[in-house]
Amino acid sequence: MKEPDKCIEQEQVLSSHTKERWWRRRREVEEWEQREKGIKKEKLTLPFLNDEVDVELFPALSLLNSMGIVTEYSCAGVSELDDPVSHSLYAYVTLRESEAAQVFLAYLRGKMRHRLLVVYEPARRRYDISSFYIRHNRSFCFLLYHYALQWKNTCPMVE
Repeated sequence: MKEPDKCIEQEQVLSSHTKERWWRRRREVEEWEQREKGIKKEKLTLPFLNDEVDVELFPALSLLNSMGIVTEYSCAGVSELDDPVSHSLYAYVTLRESEAAQVFLAYLRGKMRHRLLVVYEPARRRYDISSFYIRHNRSFCFLLYHYALQWKNTCPMVE
């Protein structure tokens, strides 16, 4: 029998979180799973590049791509006012690996600290960044845009 392909590398969590924060995150998911999930607000999207993106993330995605940080997938996530069926549990954005993405993520990790989860997928050469907690989705979208704008105005790599 053939051995599994050892070239497939595991995802790497690049952000650091305390054990207590991981437990809180797990409790939030368990509570969310047990809550009734009626649709209170339809998901709002806009056309962006060759896709549809959530309205809440559009400013950040537009700015990141204009700075050469290529985004692949995104979702603004779930709040109690959103459609839990058409949304992800956490707000997230996937960035293609690049020097600009690496520099920006180092900056973002320093700014967002415990509010940010960063996972690197070596096999796909991309980063998944997301809100660490369920109820932080809208603030994640806002802060991602805010810090991308701040980085653009201070980083020498960005024209």
